[in-house]
Amino acid sequence: MWLTNSSVGRKVVMSVTGLFLVLFVTFHALMNAVAIVSFGAYDKICEFLGANWYAVLGTAVIAGGMMVHIIYAFWLTYQNRKARGNDRYAISKNWKSVSWASQNMLVLGIIVFCFMVLHLIQFWAKMQVPELLGEHVMNGKFYLQAVFSQVWVLPVYLIGFAAIWFHITHGFWSAFQTLGVANDKWICRWRSIACAWATIVFVLFAVEAIYFTWFFAC
Repeated sequence: MWLTNSSVGRKVVMSVTGLFLVLFVTFHALMNAVAIVSFGAYDKICEFLGANWYAVLGTAVIAGGMMVHIIYAFWLTYQNRKARGNDRYAISKNWKSVSWASQNMLVLGIIVFCFMVLHLIQFWAKMQVPELLGEHVMNGKFYLQAVFSQVWVLPVYLIGFAAIWFHITHGFWSAFQTLGVANDKWICRWRSIACAWATIVFVLFAVEAIYFTWFFAC
């Protein structure tokens, strides 16, 4: 199959799943912002996204997209290193023109993955899983307090948000380039959009984490 047997096909899969995850992360940042305005409204959203069939389906789709993205990331990295052989140890003349993020996308991805596992353990495993098992769970505000009242959470979350910022700044425009919608004129525009988008997401997440820490821990 073209999407698995060719390098271009694998990059297309990486691009599509990556853009999908960017949209999910953006939605998550916007959803969390509701809690700053009203914990009651945030609880309503959490209740809406509880154990309903569409929430379960959405979770399955997101999890599937994430796993495919991760598997293909390791697959492409392995294939690229195998193809380059000993040349990967040579110093490129154009290394200064390559962004730090593009050189460390796999490492950044691993950091983001570890951060998301931590986040899932702290929230999803304690909120949606009990709902799926038919158990009553406390409101979203309770879990925000349980997590952000711990002083170590804020610095760890900020590191995770920074990794997401770097990952999006490169992955966003690179995805459009792979999909063939980033010519010489548009590539600079996509880079700017990627930087702006990643910055907005980072600022939203950072402000939320700082606010929750201040509200619950101080």
